[in-house]
Amino acid sequence: MTHSLTPRDAANLPALSAPPLIRLDAYVAEDGSTVVNGHLLEMGGTRPPNEAILDAVAMFARTLGAPVAATVIDRTVRQVARVRVYPDGSSRTIADEEDLPPGRERTAAEEEAFPPLARVERIIQHAQREELHAAFVLASALREHLTLRRGAEDELSLEARAIEAYLAYLRGDYMLSTILALTVARIRCRTDLNRAAPDVARATAAWQRLWDQGQVATRGQELLHMWERLSAEGLLLEPSHQAMAHAVRTRLQQGNQSVPAPAPAAAVTAGQGPVAPEDEPLKPTRRGLRRFTRRPGRPTGS
Repeated sequence: MTHSLTPRDAANLPALSAPPLIRLDAYVAEDGSTVVNGHLLEMGGTRPPNEAILDAVAMFARTLGAPVAATVIDRTVRQVARVRVYPDGSSRTIADEEDLPPGRERTAAEEEAFPPLARVERIIQHAQREELHAAFVLASALREHLTLRRGAEDELSLEARAIEAYLAYLRGDYMLSTILALTVARIRCRTDLNRAAPDVARATAAWQRLWDQGQVATRGQELLHMWERLSAEGLLLEPSHQAMAHAVRTRLQQGNQSVPAPAPAAAVTAGQGPVAPEDEPLKPTRRGLRRFTRRPGRPTGS
């Protein structure tokens, strides 16, 4: 089934009063880097991210001749906004129920229009060109929106988080890489233990680069719980994984850190603990939030 971004009337013309069928997506990273539909925007000086997003979405609206909706995740303020932008460049924030409700049909339509796999290919291309900042921001945007649409435990959301963790590792941000990879491993241990060992291994590889002794101890003890659980279930089959499990225990012992007896950690036990406790929660914006509201007739940027 083909999904049009714009509802049509009986004459197959854009229906200006109808809500858009699909929301575009936008993302603002903590450093202000801005992504719209999987493309990193060139900000040009001190251009505010909200203005760049509204201009980009307004361009879609003018092309289609009808309003366009967008979901904006803004990590600078830890908020998620729903916005409707009109062909004249005006916009307003909307409540989720004002548009078509979220669900499997909407998620499928949005991802058919802007496929996650195509975005992953773009991320890989940036990484191959050693444009690691761009690759990382695009991966973060993909993971955030997939998590919002599908939930943190969804397979695509997990894969996007794993890519984000690997890119953080390549950038030398081993603390963030450990946090992201541990979240993937934590979820996998709870939902699909048979597939968890490679994810625990990736988290261990990032953890081995940490120098802060408090983080080494805290994260290492969680990793040790995971390795011990895999061993108890007979799932520690790869020699390299056995070596990693031994390395975690040895490092903790050498650091004079107490190593508790193997027991299910709260973050790993099915049905207990938050899905991704490291994630900063997003708050919905207030209706009519000024930075995403434009009056009719206000000119947009080029």
